Amino acid sequence: MNLTTIEIVNKTLKKRRQKERVFRAAGLVSVLTGLAALVFLLHTIVGNGWGAFTQSYIQLPLKLDAQVLRIDNPLDEEEWDYANYAGVIKASLRERFPEVTSRKQKRILYRLVSPGASFQVKQLLDDRSLLGSEVTLWLPADDDVDSLIKGYINRELPEKERRVKDFALTLIDDLVSSGQLERKFNVIFFSAGDSSEPEQAGIYGSMLGSFFTLVVTLILSFPIGVAAAIYLEEFAPKNRFIDLIEININNLAAVPSIVFGLLGLAIFLNVFGIPRSIPIVAGIVLAIMTLPTVIISSRAALGAVPPSIREAALGLGASKMQTIFDHVFPLAMPGMLTGSIIGMARALGETAPLLMIGMVAFVVDIPGSFTDPATVLPVQIFLWSDSPERAFVERTSGAIIILLLFLVIMNGLAVWLRNKFEQRW
Repeated sequence: MNLTTIEIVNKTLKKRRQKERVFRAAGLVSVLTGLAALVFLLHTIVGNGWGAFTQSYIQLPLKLDAQVLRIDNPLDEEEWDYANYAGVIKASLRERFPEVTSRKQKRILYRLVSPGASFQVKQLLDDRSLLGSEVTLWLPADDDVDSLIKGYINRELPEKERRVKDFALTLIDDLVSSGQLERKFNVIFFSAGDSSEPEQAGIYGSMLGSFFTLVVTLILSFPIGVAAAIYLEEFAPKNRFIDLIEININNLAAVPSIVFGLLGLAIFLNVFGIPRSIPIVAGIVLAIMTLPTVIISSRAALGAVPPSIREAALGLGASKMQTIFDHVFPLAMPGMLTGSIIGMARALGETAPLLMIGMVAFVVDIPGSFTDPATVLPVQIFLWSDSPERAFVERTSGAIIILLLFLVIMNGLAVWLRNKFEQRW
């Protein structure tokens, strides 16, 4: 018995609809799984890193006495360089807790304040007129004290199982009850460079290093990439040599980033002798890595311009050069900028190629130019993630939050430029 077409369709309709429902359900499960993973990731990062934006501070009245500072001649700059700034803090702590007399108890008392707090006293005394006066400062607490205040150290554990001893707990409780120990906004995190002390470590130096590196990357990759795209798309003849170049550009976009780091190490450092760990060499390496992305996106933007634009310009007597740069190029510029911003966002998050050229160095000083030793934000995160101190965990997650914020801003800017200037034909 021969079935009609309608009967054949009706016979398989139920099975086809069932397959469609299964496919839709699988797609929905995939989307929800991805969203759940993203929410879990962000929750973990934000939960671990939110504490990095606050820091425990201890308020102390400091007597800037010349005898304690061991300054005999205030006009001698060398004496100021080697003054006993930590002694001023210790004297204030002893005055605050006069009942602390034994050497062991004093060591515990002194460890309440960060070892790097003496640098704040030194910066304060850049104003030499303050010598002999008394000032009140909020000094950063030690990372163990900060971890206790934030609840990372369980004070209910036996004394042998926690880093903060019972005597230190009594001192901390006294400071808290008197209002001299509080959590405040962590200015140091946004104004300092790297440090071996978690409470003194900041991302300002690595942020400047990333800025200088991206400036070099943009200056090199954007004009070279756009020029290469214009030539390949508009002027290059169609032959095997050009086809080989195009294939290699597409292949370079998929090359692992560490290969570009090896290239920078072999060529720019070993052959040309450029110093390690400076933004210039990092920017050159990232520019080479970003070039394929810029070229491919720029060619796509040029190809999206309708041929009628070119034909109209040529029909009105414009030359090939005038047609490209006066008509096609302005219309393709939004797409080029979008691709370049996406490439720069990728460069901002790269770590592997920079490790190969020495950007992994421990850099405390804030870079002031493109030739100063520096590190970048992803490498800073890598260094902190390997540190044993508990306080570096939240610093690591806090730096990741800042890096993700920059990436979201850059990608948002790319979307905004595309939507604002995109021409629909």
